[in-house]
Amino acid sequence: MVKTAYSKLEVKIPSNINAQLKDMVVEISGPLGSMSKDFSHAKQIKISKTDNKIILDTLFPDKKKAALLGTIKSHIQNMIDGVTHKFRYEMKIVYAHFPVNVEFDSAKRVLLIKNFLGERSDRRARVLEGVDVQIEEDNIILEGVDKEKIGQSAANIQRATRIRKKDPRIFGDGIYVYRKYVGDEIEWKII
Repeated sequence: MVKTAYSKLEVKIPSNINAQLKDMVVEISGPLGSMSKDFSHAKQIKISKTDNKIILDTLFPDKKKAALLGTIKSHIQNMIDGVTHKFRYEMKIVYAHFPVNVEFDSAKRVLLIKNFLGERSDRRARVLEGVDVQIEEDNIILEGVDKEKIGQSAANIQRATRIRKKDPRIFGDGIYVYRKYVGDEIEWKII
């Protein structure tokens, strides 16, 4: 099998975005804010910046290096998308047996889920810093510039309502993501 000697990926930087590169830390700032991410764990990947491009390259890439190259490119592209358009995840509160109430404690950054399956104690889900939470009837809307933080907060909420020791076909109660937006454009939805 022929081995590839060199692999290179490029990320274009729009004109309204400012990108800085210091060692392996990429800082992106734009109209909606700024973000930085450290890629120092990627030892064999070289990150450089030219006029309006961030260039990622590596020598003799195997499967892991090629996958890491694509992952870093996706992270940088998500950072650029986040500072130009906000990410928004919409979650639906689903219940069949007991009505669920949800409150957000902004001081502690915790979402309190009350009366889930008739439980007396509240279930708690941590919402990461930089994620805005809006509660509208049976919907929870998570919004922000960092896709990773929004996704992790949504996963924390969904995991907090996981049902144990009951048949999931009957007890479908929970809080689930049903739409993802980049700006005003739908990126993903449940049909």
